Amino acid sequence: MTEQLINHDFTLKPELKFSEDSHGLQFIDIDNSLATAKIALQGAHVMQWQPKNVAEPVLWLSSNARYVQGRSIRGGVPICWPWFGAHPTDSSYCPHGFARVMPWQLIDADTLQNGATRLVLQILDTPVGKKQLSYPYTLTLTITIGETLKLDLSTTNHGSHPFMIGEAFHTYFNVSDVASIKLSGLEESLYADKVQNYERSVQHGSIKFNSEFDRVYLNTASDCVIEDEGLNRKIHVAKSGSNATVVWTPWDDKAHQMNDMGAPDEWRRMVCIETANAMENSIVVNPNQTHTLTAEYSIEDL
Repeated sequence: MTEQLINHDFTLKPELKFSEDSHGLQFIDIDNSLATAKIALQGAHVMQWQPKNVAEPVLWLSSNARYVQGRSIRGGVPICWPWFGAHPTDSSYCPHGFARVMPWQLIDADTLQNGATRLVLQILDTPVGKKQLSYPYTLTLTITIGETLKLDLSTTNHGSHPFMIGEAFHTYFNVSDVASIKLSGLEESLYADKVQNYERSVQHGSIKFNSEFDRVYLNTASDCVIEDEGLNRKIHVAKSGSNATVVWTPWDDKAHQMNDMGAPDEWRRMVCIETANAMENSIVVNPNQTHTLTAEYSIEDL
């Protein structure tokens, strides 16, 4: 196992198991008293999380996800950073930034009093990353795995000038059928509709889905709730340090154009609710300051 990514002291913790696949990708499996989870060290990517008192996985992971160095994994919680969407000036750079395809290092792991597991990872400074972002920075992800899943993404500016970032937790949630769920929390929010060439409008009422849906809701710090009668549960998406929320489902035509979306109707079992800072809600990080984007996911029976 690659020495630089995992300190062998952490392998002594019984709730953590480490593995490496044939492509050299490394993974951490967590099994504590409250939940199970799986994390890829490429991208600090939370692939799976399921509390032990919940019957169905909370996160959706494609059955045809790619596990290849330098390519993102379809499902779970990819990290978009330091830009959201296409790079503003160079379309050859990775969409949604490079954080989700770079190696990260596990720098700390501990067990909290309530039985949850807390992992701290930092992105490695690589030549590929330096080419795409020359500012001196530290990017740290703290993952707390228990009855809730909490993610804290902290960007520290070590330079002498401010820099701007776009960011998101591009979270894929497992649902019974995207056509039968309801999303609340974004009522009366302004949005830019990517399907309609970023035309702007205001959300009236809760959100239901019957076609491709790709919107950036702006100037909103509100939490969201997915109501899923098919799985008899609500998924709560709480957030801080975020002023935008992205909601996405590809629907059938677009899903069938993606080789890594799984079986023909697998897209129906997922919806993306993304805690974000994007477009005019991008964040300026001042010298010697740290900005933290936080999301916390919890489950409640209907």
